[in-house]
Amino acid sequence: MPGEKQTVVKYYVGVDVGSASVRAALVDGFGTVVAHAEQPIQVWEPQPDHYEQSSADIWAACCSVTKEVVRGVDASLIRGLGFDATCSLVVVDKQFQPLAVNSEGQNHRNVIMWMDHRAASQVERINATQHRVLNYVGGVMSVEMQPPKLLWIKENLPESWEKVGYFFDLPDFLSWKATGVTARSLCTVVCKWTYTSDRGWDDSFWKMIGLEDLVKDKYEKIGNHVLSPGEAVGKGLTPDAAHDLGLPEGIAVAASLIDAHAGGLGVIGADVKGHNLPCENQPITSRVAMICGTSSCHMGVSETPIFVPGVWGPYFSAMVPGLWLNEGGQSATGKLIDHVVRGHVAFPELEAKAAASAHSIYTYLNSHLDLIKKSLPVGFLTVDLHVWPDFHGNRSPLTDLTLKGMVVGLTLSRGLDELALIYLATIQAIALGTRHILEAMQAAGHDITTLFLCGGLSKNPLFVQMHADITGKPVVLSKEVESVLVGAAILGACASGDFASIQEAMAKMGKIGRVVQPNHEHKRFYDKKYEVFLKLVEHQREYRSIMSTV
Repeated sequence: MPGEKQTVVKYYVGVDVGSASVRAALVDGFGTVVAHAEQPIQVWEPQPDHYEQSSADIWAACCSVTKEVVRGVDASLIRGLGFDATCSLVVVDKQFQPLAVNSEGQNHRNVIMWMDHRAASQVERINATQHRVLNYVGGVMSVEMQPPKLLWIKENLPESWEKVGYFFDLPDFLSWKATGVTARSLCTVVCKWTYTSDRGWDDSFWKMIGLEDLVKDKYEKIGNHVLSPGEAVGKGLTPDAAHDLGLPEGIAVAASLIDAHAGGLGVIGADVKGHNLPCENQPITSRVAMICGTSSCHMGVSETPIFVPGVWGPYFSAMVPGLWLNEGGQSATGKLIDHVVRGHVAFPELEAKAAASAHSIYTYLNSHLDLIKKSLPVGFLTVDLHVWPDFHGNRSPLTDLTLKGMVVGLTLSRGLDELALIYLATIQAIALGTRHILEAMQAAGHDITTLFLCGGLSKNPLFVQMHADITGKPVVLSKEVESVLVGAAILGACASGDFASIQEAMAKMGKIGRVVQPNHEHKRFYDKKYEVFLKLVEHQREYRSIMSTV
């Protein structure tokens, strides 16, 4: 009608680089995903514990999926762009050309993935220094952080080391590709590189571990210009990047986030009024965001720094500005479930039956468990079957990458029933690991009442219910399944200036979908499962101690 004001829709693009694929979403100012696209990316595993990718392959996929989600949209309505990615290490020379991170000299393979554990001896030496920066990573640095990987390159690939111009965390590489500015995100350098928001880089640490070369050029190789997540980078999208991505030149590009932190941003600040949750009318410090995909991350925030043994952080303003972040994690969760299920002798039968019923293998397994449970609750089927889930080492709270997976209670049975049971026991073990992490955080001073889940595993109702039952806490699922992409879009929205703060954007764009309550009648059973869980690692350490004397 004449004289009526029409609200103009504003859009933001979020790009998420995961371990196996790149995804993009077009998101509106209310946090609704309007369009979504995904493309796989290549992973090389030249030897055990070595995982590599190509930055060129990743950027090409970013361009492809972004073009797809903005096709047909009025370009003038797209206001900002945000990236998140795994905390993988990108290596380029002084002309920003890729440099090999492998002994074969394959320059296109210039990314050491986050889950690469090649630098085990280097991280052991770094931890032996007991340098003060280690206090901010739970007392023990992980092999998945960047300093041990840098040291590995220097010691094993001297030719590449001499030619290096820049080392980027993958999220920062993407913002550089988009803007031509080498600024780093406070999130990446604080969480994975030992930078602190008050003191910056600590010269004595880099000299002590044998990487004094990085200090000489005032840290140009690893970043001497640091921006807060969501802050606008440079003058926005360059002409070349705009052409590649199919976006307007000059639109705002945000300082990026690690993928798990973007997921946290997408869920942890949502308005929970009317859902009868214990975190209602409480600060967001009573919430933990759990991002569950290939691996899982547990993100808790606090108003003052809390030092949790075996849990990364405290990191100031690394996810939510003005709050300290602690980050627990499990190195293999979705990857572990896949490994256990696909490696079982009954997997071909499962695959055939799932296909015949037009269901995913996991939907079929969940239905099969309902068939075999009889009068028992599903979770009680594993009374005699127990799993220790650290098939790829323990990130939190034991920080022991040498720990191995364990299964207790196997029989000679080889059928679909047994596959369903080991699948259930594995999911329970992951949830028990989450309980272990939460207990460590609470013992150190966190007050956690509610879990907020996102990521691929949050689509599995059995995974969600087991986390509610085993931790005894309600689980909130976001309205948008793609919370990580919403988190990336929130960054773009902040960089555009359309929101006054990250907190405002989180409240407006993060939406609750469903709440899953714990079944408190099952508490005694899961308390006993947890007792067994803790005994498993005790026994593993005991038998390893015995065998170490051989």
